[in-house]
Amino acid sequence: MTQRRLVEESAVLVDGPWTHRDVAANGIRLHVVQAGDGPLVVLLHGFPEFWWSWRHQITALAEAGYRVVAPDLRGYGASDKPPRGYDAPTLAADIAGLVRAMGERTATVVGHDWGAHLAWTLAALHAPLVDRVVAVSAPHPLRWLPALARGPQRRASHYMARFQLPWHPERWLVADDARNVGALLHAWGGPGFPDPETERRNRDAMQILAAPHCALEYYRWAVRSVPRADGRRFRTAMARPITVPTLHLHGASDTCVLPDTAAGSGRYVRADYRWQLLDGAGHFPHQERPDDITAAILDWCAR
Repeated sequence: MTQRRLVEESAVLVDGPWTHRDVAANGIRLHVVQAGDGPLVVLLHGFPEFWWSWRHQITALAEAGYRVVAPDLRGYGASDKPPRGYDAPTLAADIAGLVRAMGERTATVVGHDWGAHLAWTLAALHAPLVDRVVAVSAPHPLRWLPALARGPQRRASHYMARFQLPWHPERWLVADDARNVGALLHAWGGPGFPDPETERRNRDAMQILAAPHCALEYYRWAVRSVPRADGRRFRTAMARPITVPTLHLHGASDTCVLPDTAAGSGRYVRADYRWQLLDGAGHFPHQERPDDITAAILDWCAR
């Protein structure tokens, strides 16, 4: 592996019809992008991305009359990268703190991948703050263990075992100008994804100091907490029924999180629940099929 290059946090401060700001939430500083006025919609990105993955939806939702906030999650982009706090309850508390810091009592929470994992968690642990949930490309957290016990998802998630190793996966991610970040995007996305700009921006964002380690800590807690008391407490808390309306979107061609793994999450929702499978889309439908995802979000928000 060749030596990595370091990228400044300014690389994620992409200009556009939005504003950048820092927000204090749950004891850390979150970098957020904000646009529009109206009811609050929070957009949560996944791995290996940053806020920019929601660029299409930020502008469209703002134009439709919503106040849109897209943070870099803890450890990503231009947000703080503390040594701890990469467990799901703490990460969800970050977003709960963000909603309060924006001066709002409630928000619609839209998440992709890890962001969707946190949206599910928010709806269970901070239900009074959540108006509606849109989960993209991720099952309810309690679907993971039984899915990983079966062959297909276990094979699809082989990278998670690699991510448990110390230091090696960090170096692997950023080697050769973060070439493997691009490889993951290509492997998990549908035909034609990512375009060169998307690949370049995500490769740069993962080369910000400490970002690869922080991003991998999400996976390490998820696996290592399974036999521990904190993992048992999390699973007990997530067994509470979701009581907010939930739209669940998934790419039919997702090779990272298989559709069969995500399907069936509705059993944990005691409210209006809709499952929508998107033909031809891979793991990143909000970027591969942005107009369809935006229309689905707007329809769900208007109900």
